[in-house]
Amino acid sequence: MEQTEERRDNTQENDQKKGQDEMKHDKKNPTEELEEKLKHAEEEAFNWKNKYYMELADVQNLRKSLEEDHRNALRYRSEGFLENLLPALDGFYLALSSPVTSQEAKNYQQGFIYIYNQIQNALTSEGVSEILPKEGDEFDAHTMNAIDVVDGDEKTDGKVAFVFSKGYKLHEKLIRPANVKVYKMKTAEKQEEDKKSDSNEANKA
Repeated sequence: MEQTEERRDNTQENDQKKGQDEMKHDKKNPTEELEEKLKHAEEEAFNWKNKYYMELADVQNLRKSLEEDHRNALRYRSEGFLENLLPALDGFYLALSSPVTSQEAKNYQQGFIYIYNQIQNALTSEGVSEILPKEGDEFDAHTMNAIDVVDGDEKTDGKVAFVFSKGYKLHEKLIRPANVKVYKMKTAEKQEEDKKSDSNEANKA
């Protein structure tokens, strides 16, 4: 009986010691707890710092984009005006390219040339430049528009045969390509077809 009670007392004492040990183990050292809080605070600060710089980068990129849009709006503000002016410039170009015989017509032409040059100077000051290829120049698909072709040979193939109208650029932007006629060398099949056609015409005659 006494042994049973003694065992019970020992068991309770052991349980109490075990519980105390567990409590001691669970109870953190104040320094360790402070270090953990400090580490957590540093992580939070790092995350907020990253978010701040990301938001700042977005704002700066947006500002740069808006500034670029504003610069382009100012740089190309005369684009619509230039497009409306092109038919008049084409008329001047054709009129000044036409041959004149009488002195009176030459006098009028000189006046038109003076006005045309004034317009060109004003456009140049706004960043407008002409695209005026010459006969024999290589065709450039970036600045020219081939609206017609004419038979050519190996030497003239792919070169400008005639200029219908000038092209224009506003700074680096193409407003309108120059309209041209281009030489194109006949293929062997085309040459054979032409020979047959000429032969048939000769037989009919």
